[in-house]
Amino acid sequence: MTNDKPEPSPARPASSRRTLLAAGAVAVVAVAGIAAVTFGGLLRGRPAGDQACQAAVATAKRISPLMKGEVAALTAATVPLRLPDLAFEDGTGAARKLSDFRGKTVLLNLWATWCVPCRKEMPALDGLQAKLGGDAFQVVAVNIDTRDPEKPRAFLNDAKLTRLAYFSDPKAKVFQDLKAVGRALGMPTSVLVDAQGCEIATIAGPAEWDSADAVKLIQAATTKTAAGL
Repeated sequence: MTNDKPEPSPARPASSRRTLLAAGAVAVVAVAGIAAVTFGGLLRGRPAGDQACQAAVATAKRISPLMKGEVAALTAATVPLRLPDLAFEDGTGAARKLSDFRGKTVLLNLWATWCVPCRKEMPALDGLQAKLGGDAFQVVAVNIDTRDPEKPRAFLNDAKLTRLAYFSDPKAKVFQDLKAVGRALGMPTSVLVDAQGCEIATIAGPAEWDSADAVKLIQAATTKTAAGL
């Protein structure tokens, strides 16, 4: 009679079994560690640090004593983060990206006409651009109205806000992209970005951007120290 049962595997020496068990335990610990770092970072809303943005974190630490008064609600960056290369349009409908502004410090602001605090904040942003806008700094206020594209233009015109360049994203994807990295929780949202596209500070809500407190903060952010920050 033919024996169809497979031949039993020869018994492994005890030392081999111990080696395999140890290797398996190390692999499990390694996988668990990676998962903890990955999912822990996602749960905290903190993306993995971009080491090229360490200078922005240093700038945030240097100017954090100036985050007071009218800009006390700003949160200084503590993790190096390069923002997504946000895409939007300029006033002519031409495609623009956040990376187009590399080389200058940017106050990126998201606003909409349906957002009452946004509308109240816009004159201060216009005033800040009037005071400090130039080769070293620019306010980039991106409108995210998704319905009537003429409404935000009319608002700026009626309020005589002429210093701000007009930028828009009628699909509001810029908000979702910032939300994905934990930097957009509501409207308005503003992020102070260094010349390399890295986060210096973020604020959820309005601020008096043309106040003495804000002007002093922005001037400090755009000034390089002897250490190169």
